[in-house]
Amino acid sequence: MLPLRFPQPGATVKTMNLLDELAARGVIEQLTNEAGLRGLLSQAGASIYIGFDPTADSLHAGHLLPAVTLARFQRAGHRPIIVIGGATGMIGDPSGKDTERQLLTPEDVARNAEAIRAQLARFVSFEGDNAALMTNNADWTASISYLEWLRTVGKHFTVNYMIAKESVRRRLADREHGISYTEFSYMLLQAWDFLQLYERYGCRIQGGGNDQWGNITAGVDLVRKVHGAEVFGITFPLLTTAGGEKFGKSAGNAVWLDPDRTSPYQFYQFWIRTDDRDVIRYLKLFSFLPLDEIEALAAEHEQAPERRIPHRRLAEEMTRLVHGDEGLRAAVRASEVLFGKEITGLSDRDLLEIFADVPSVEIPKTELAAGMRLTDLLVRAGACRSKGEANRAIKGGGVYVNNRRVADERAVVSDKDLASESVLVLRSGKKNYFLVRVAAG
Repeated sequence: MLPLRFPQPGATVKTMNLLDELAARGVIEQLTNEAGLRGLLSQAGASIYIGFDPTADSLHAGHLLPAVTLARFQRAGHRPIIVIGGATGMIGDPSGKDTERQLLTPEDVARNAEAIRAQLARFVSFEGDNAALMTNNADWTASISYLEWLRTVGKHFTVNYMIAKESVRRRLADREHGISYTEFSYMLLQAWDFLQLYERYGCRIQGGGNDQWGNITAGVDLVRKVHGAEVFGITFPLLTTAGGEKFGKSAGNAVWLDPDRTSPYQFYQFWIRTDDRDVIRYLKLFSFLPLDEIEALAAEHEQAPERRIPHRRLAEEMTRLVHGDEGLRAAVRASEVLFGKEITGLSDRDLLEIFADVPSVEIPKTELAAGMRLTDLLVRAGACRSKGEANRAIKGGGVYVNNRRVADERAVVSDKDLASESVLVLRSGKKNYFLVRVAAG
């Protein structure tokens, strides 16, 4: 496992200024009662919960804002409660969805929940005075009978109340798909979660994306009706890029936190490629850099946008947070390859990701092991049209093997020159790369 980097409670944000800090960073979209919540947070020890549905065996970039927000609350002396939707994840939340989601099996939920727990442990600490708590809403849902649940929860909500919620109303307006009774019930299941967390742990704050507003306010209402107590809801913006694309997608694919799904190099590159219009906003939302330092980065970018200083800082901060120092070092090392740094310590996967779009050729393992003239290999790889051209390129100092210049036109390349397990990288000129892949046989 990569080394973890826990936010230290009280390191940056003072409790009385937590809401101001969140607002300044653009984290807050809606609050149920700002004055009441500010009073609750005026002293350490409040609890906030955010739910994560175990619909996959990894979180993705779209989960970063709630995860980082939990860490900010913990830094301010409050307790994060992470609720894995072992019950609600088997139902499917209609919020922000146009069609019914595929239902998960209990085995799917258990497997995915375990993976998510390990990833969230990179953001919050499970030790200390305000140690994070992780729980599963199946713990208080699976054992209750349907009749008992209706008597406890259902009696407090009218159908009129439920269909007035935007997430339900929009689906009802879709005559082709509509909404099933299963998903219609989701709102009450989430409200039941808030009630249970209030009763079991004294939790008085629920957070979530702005599409969760209807579900969150249903929980606020349920706690008030059952116990006469005030609890609070806070929502975060649903992020899109300056170009209007959904945040957390790269070339149409989710940017995962699991390094086996999205490598540290790909993760780093996702942040490096951030649009200039988004980079300062993302530093405020996702990083733990002080706001004055972010403003200084914004000023530097204004003066020299071509240097992309805040982009590199954003990529460094986020890659270190998710993949640790070693993951960041590997990502930076891989990125530097494109700028001519000698290729060492990288894997086949690293090189194939870095050079995904360059020409490649396969050479039998036995042929390379016996040794090949570099001039022949350049022609085979398509880097040169003839041996004569290859000779001239080498004499001119424009040929590199694994980003090391080769000046001898009689040079021989063998399997000892592989940059990784089975890949060798040729370069002609400054930017013309070619991959040689060793094939079995």
